[in-house]
Amino acid sequence: MERKVLAYIKQNRMIGKKDMVLAGVSGGSDSMAMLHILKELQEKLDFTLRVVHVHHGIRGKEADRDRSFVENICRKWQIPCTVYCYDVPGLSREWKLGEEETGRIVRKEAFQREAAVCGMKIKIALAHNQEDLAETMLHNLCRGTGLRGLCTMRPADGEIIRPILCLSREKITGYLKEKKIPHIQDSTNLSDEYTRNRIRHHILPMLEQQVNGKAAAHMAETAARISQAEEYLTQQSCQVLREFQKNNGYYFTEKFFMEPQIIRIYALQQAMEQLAGRRKDLTAVHYDKVLELYEMQTGRRISLPYRMEARRDYEGVRLFRYGEEKSAGVTNQAHESSDIRTGKTVCEKESAGLEWQIRIPGTVTSPLGIFTAEIFSYEGQKIEEKKYTKWLDYDKIKKNPHIRTRRTGDYMVINAQGNTKKLNRCMIDEKIPSEYRDSIPLIACGNEILWMVGSRMNERYKINPQTRKVLVLNYQGGNENE
Repeated sequence: MERKVLAYIKQNRMIGKKDMVLAGVSGGSDSMAMLHILKELQEKLDFTLRVVHVHHGIRGKEADRDRSFVENICRKWQIPCTVYCYDVPGLSREWKLGEEETGRIVRKEAFQREAAVCGMKIKIALAHNQEDLAETMLHNLCRGTGLRGLCTMRPADGEIIRPILCLSREKITGYLKEKKIPHIQDSTNLSDEYTRNRIRHHILPMLEQQVNGKAAAHMAETAARISQAEEYLTQQSCQVLREFQKNNGYYFTEKFFMEPQIIRIYALQQAMEQLAGRRKDLTAVHYDKVLELYEMQTGRRISLPYRMEARRDYEGVRLFRYGEEKSAGVTNQAHESSDIRTGKTVCEKESAGLEWQIRIPGTVTSPLGIFTAEIFSYEGQKIEEKKYTKWLDYDKIKKNPHIRTRRTGDYMVINAQGNTKKLNRCMIDEKIPSEYRDSIPLIACGNEILWMVGSRMNERYKINPQTRKVLVLNYQGGNENE
């Protein structure tokens, strides 16, 4: 078993020498098998191993039992262990989210906090197995998906690794018995309340019993082939796409529309993701509408998520973001466009005078872009701010922030002493061209501007040693690498 996992790790280049591997361990059968295997392979692969356990505050004494179990095992096996405790029911009510989604957020935060403490290159090991992969494929297939959705659970995906994805639950159970590895049962896994559990308890077993006993293994093999096909199509479409990149956008001429349809769709995926800075919320509907635009008359255009627009002109279809058409050499050929998100006709200045309340936590889609808000407790973590991500002192924000453009009377606090300056003056100081000032997204509380997106933020809300809660705002439309 360990040799098989070792070969799988090497084949997928999961762990390098001197890496720090943070293993997510709940105490259940899968995570305990993964932890034991990683411990046995640690010397051969020369990596550092730590455990992260998240106490969700949901299952009372059972959750306390899980925590004690994991801590005792780690102490016995001499593996450093950090437990992160959250009141998920309370946070769920506060954030107005379901407990499942809240749990996902706090687990992500726990790994981020541990990574910040480690201060080195990390890998996050998750204990998914073949059946987990099969359940995910079935779930996504039933909801509707492309190739990506059929191969989302990959052996290695950035810092996420899945060392036992090559193992079936049956093999894992046998390994636990053979090695006499203790483990515990999470009662929520027995409930049919969640869709994934219904697939696990009823649909997948029926496939294995009545169709093929190795259904999950065959689906894992298929997912690997789909992943290879998806990577190949992405590479091919990127090569095609280079020819049509123009300044700050893309200009798809007749030559592009002569390419095979699958290459056109993949090229549009890449183009729109590059302009948006994200892939979330971009769907087949958007790609199809852009392709259909080529068959329409000159002057037709559509509005897309993340402040993007596609426009038909005499020689082809232009794709760009609002506010960047001038620098891309695009002329204003029409005053109205069809918004495929709502089916309504919208004006270029549809956002003027309007505002959208930030959901904390949550995501808000607006003509000015998509904003995601998260909250976490501040314990001196390093602030890794980017151009389109800001950390703010949440306790100092007395009203719910809104997304909008500038208005008369707007101002910002510009220094620690609390001095203020008119927003227009701040924009001049930031050398923002006058023609773009009305289109810049702002995060505002009344007339006080907390953040000019892509530029400066209000000094009043910067993180300091007294900060207790942090509000992280992310603008999903800018270049996140800046």
